[in-house]
Amino acid sequence: MIKNPDAVLELEDGSKFRGHFFGKKRSVAGEVVFNTGMVGYPEMLTDPSYYGQIVIMTYPLVGNYGVPKQDNGNVPKFFESNRIQVTALIISHLAQRPSHWSCDRTLDCWLDSENVPGIAGLDTRALTKKLREHGTMLGRITAEDPVDFYDINKDNLVEKVSVEEPQMFDKGSKKVVLVDCGLKLNILRSLLDRGVSVKRVGWDYDYTKDDFDGLLISNGPGDPERCEKTISILKSAVEMERPIMGICLGNQLISLALGGKTYKLKYGHRSQNQPCIDESTGKCYITSQNHGYAVSPSSLPEDVDVWFRNLNDDTIEGIRHKSRPIFATQFHPEDCPGPTDTRFIFDEFVKQL
Repeated sequence: MIKNPDAVLELEDGSKFRGHFFGKKRSVAGEVVFNTGMVGYPEMLTDPSYYGQIVIMTYPLVGNYGVPKQDNGNVPKFFESNRIQVTALIISHLAQRPSHWSCDRTLDCWLDSENVPGIAGLDTRALTKKLREHGTMLGRITAEDPVDFYDINKDNLVEKVSVEEPQMFDKGSKKVVLVDCGLKLNILRSLLDRGVSVKRVGWDYDYTKDDFDGLLISNGPGDPERCEKTISILKSAVEMERPIMGICLGNQLISLALGGKTYKLKYGHRSQNQPCIDESTGKCYITSQNHGYAVSPSSLPEDVDVWFRNLNDDTIEGIRHKSRPIFATQFHPEDCPGPTDTRFIFDEFVKQL
């Protein structure tokens, strides 16, 4: 039993889980999801794909290596955006005395500085089992002022996390347009490391009249069908016969542009140990993932092949066009956090430019 609990997570079915506040003590609401990764909380918390979600970490000890230092005010290497994106964090045990050479502050202090609440001491095992049986649920955390349940999937979340103005990164002669639908910064780093110039643009930016050699559609939060402008522009880009790559939400958006359909998973894939098999070679890769939607296999047109499948539930983890230079993965080849097994996919993209 928790002694003198001061924080309550209430699910939409009325069930309540009690613990202690850390970070900022305030009321919030969102979609409750769980992540089964053992490490990588700085990357996870700053990943825009988690925007609007209350995230449960199933690993029992969180915060034990603290939060990395900032480099002259720049975004730290292990941050995937410039701020915490989750609505709240739920954990079992909070490490108050972290130990790591790069540690600058505690997880508690970091959340407090960014106005994000956390709950520790909660039975994360029981909560995760409930979500696995029922599926993803809405939830709310109440401090002084009560809040209503909030279904984030009714909104276009991509609009809330995408870059507002184009940004240029000149590194080479080959030019890539990177559509930011909630970009993880390691995707940008992965392109720049391969010596290409990148133009980072917003989710609704029309790049079809720009001068570019390839197109990459990033990850992002929410229901892909809400991104109608992105899909419409993509349909025009498909006809341009230039290499197109997608990651996570990008995989879903490309599939929708090619005529496929998407659906919401029961509780999604959020971890760094998802096994995916390459259908063309039979090789299995361990991948990092964070998504709540998937592409429907029966909806794909005849000129699109399933490239990767998830070995846990057989869902589509990648597609490839039979005649055009278009391919995408549902998992994250840029890792961060997670295994680096599939970084070669960026090499394949750059070779085609």
